[in-house]
Amino acid sequence: MDQAGKKVVTRFAPSPTGLMHIGGVRTALYAYLVAKKNNGAFYLRIEDTDRTRFVPEATEDIIESMKWLGLNFEGPVVQSERKDMYSKYAKELVEKGAAYEKDGAIWFKMPQEGKVEFTDLIGNRHVTFDLSKEKDFVLLKSDGFPTYHLAHVVDDHLMETNPVIRADEWMPSVPKHTLTFQAFGWEVPQYAHLPLILGTDRSKLSKRHGARSVSEFRKDGFLPEAILNYMALLGWTPPGEVEIVSLEEMAKTFELNDVHSTPAVFDITKLEWMNGEYIRKMSDEELTKRLEGYLVDHPAKDKIAPLVPLVKERIKKLSDFIPLTDFIWEEPEYDMEVFNKIKVPNQKEVLEKIDVTLEGLPKPWKKEEFEATFRKLAEDLQIKVGDMFQLIRVAVSGQLVTPPLFESIEIMGEDKALQRVKSVAGKYPAF
Repeated sequence: MDQAGKKVVTRFAPSPTGLMHIGGVRTALYAYLVAKKNNGAFYLRIEDTDRTRFVPEATEDIIESMKWLGLNFEGPVVQSERKDMYSKYAKELVEKGAAYEKDGAIWFKMPQEGKVEFTDLIGNRHVTFDLSKEKDFVLLKSDGFPTYHLAHVVDDHLMETNPVIRADEWMPSVPKHTLTFQAFGWEVPQYAHLPLILGTDRSKLSKRHGARSVSEFRKDGFLPEAILNYMALLGWTPPGEVEIVSLEEMAKTFELNDVHSTPAVFDITKLEWMNGEYIRKMSDEELTKRLEGYLVDHPAKDKIAPLVPLVKERIKKLSDFIPLTDFIWEEPEYDMEVFNKIKVPNQKEVLEKIDVTLEGLPKPWKKEEFEATFRKLAEDLQIKVGDMFQLIRVAVSGQLVTPPLFESIEIMGEDKALQRVKSVAGKYPAF
């Protein structure tokens, strides 16, 4: 309930002209938090009345993205299903003399003098608009569909939305919306216009800054809670200036009045860091479960559990698990450029000695004996110990970075590891 005793109702009202963009997450999240903090209602409304830009699969993507993020909503309310209702309200304004018909459309009649004033909830900004600069605008298009200006006013009234939380780009439309509410004789809701989100170069946020659709971030292995946490911080500082904050904690402490009025900067590197922090905070069991859900087509996703504690500190996204561990199940590709990065002379001879040494190790291989044996071999061959183990790593995996070497060999099996070293030693340098 708000101070006046009314139930707080907020909404996220995207237009399905494309997949749900990461920037929209902040608007949805802030509206969700306001509703949750006040034991109110949070709605998803699909504003699909612009039929020229409508993308059919976008609605499904928005709904799926909201569910994946955990922003539970009521609805969705779909505007195209309420077309006749908007037409009725537009005609009502014509009857009242506040609108008129022209060229098959219904236009709102803007007064040519006076002012519209309001206080924005973001930054408590007092804003004044001079009506002499405003022009008449379309309420109902000739195709029978309403414009945004009519449809959202009608819906926000009927749904009793208050406050209306939306992007800063709608600020210049406040006079149109305020006067439309008043023409119907309806209460004007409070507005909160969220500041822009910019890229790291302070230009408009785009793909070159790493900003994409929510579904693409999901596909790339980001966690929903990390995305929500990071997007919350683009304009809001939690009490105590903590950086890692759960959705439940946000719902207790978030205040629209605390949102900054200056533009925020989206930094993909910072989001990746935060995602890695969430991964490290998870239990091994939970991370295994998330990875199993993520690795839909993985050939051995039911066998990944032993690897999880080995990679937990090394990955920032769920997708990082794949290149780090694929060699365990699939034959690696070998590249001389990778071998050339290891400072071991006469690599073919050393690889042959590694092969013979592995053949002589009693099975099952034990970690302490494995390490002691190859430390001794490195010493005998006057090779740095680190370079010796790196050469074994590349012979077994084809790559310089893997989970811990011995543990990886344990999971893949001694025979497979030995077979790979033997094969590499035999083919070197022509793989």
